[in-house]
Amino acid sequence: MPKNYSILVLLLFIISCRNIEAPPPVPQINSLYKPVITADDRKTITPEEAKTYHVNTTYKYQYRTGNPGKYKYNYDVKGINSSGDSVFGNINTEGKYGAGILIGDTVAEIEINTEWVSHGKLKALDKKGNQYNLVVK
Repeated sequence: MPKNYSILVLLLFIISCRNIEAPPPVPQINSLYKPVITADDRKTITPEEAKTYHVNTTYKYQYRTGNPGKYKYNYDVKGINSSGDSVFGNINTEGKYGAGILIGDTVAEIEINTEWVSHGKLKALDKKGNQYNLVVK
């Protein structure tokens, strides 16, 4: 008799499992996504960014836009290229990466991409692969 009950319970379990719907698939998150900031981003502020425009003279950034966890910062920077020549300019950053324009002794404007390497220090590369060591003014 116990054998019959176990078969009945097994059959009921199988039948009840057929009617259960699978949960909806979870959207895929691309963990390799890297936001792209261009040198031109520093030239204009969108109407959406203007709503959150913030200046604070205590900190080194020129201005900040965005919301907590998604701020964009604008900095004046100075530094040297691989030859030891002085450069200065302005960049926008979001998270660890950014972009901007440098002005050097021999070149009028150089578009660069930046990456934070430590507090107040950045490494930058131009389109030709030249490297710059920068600090926030």
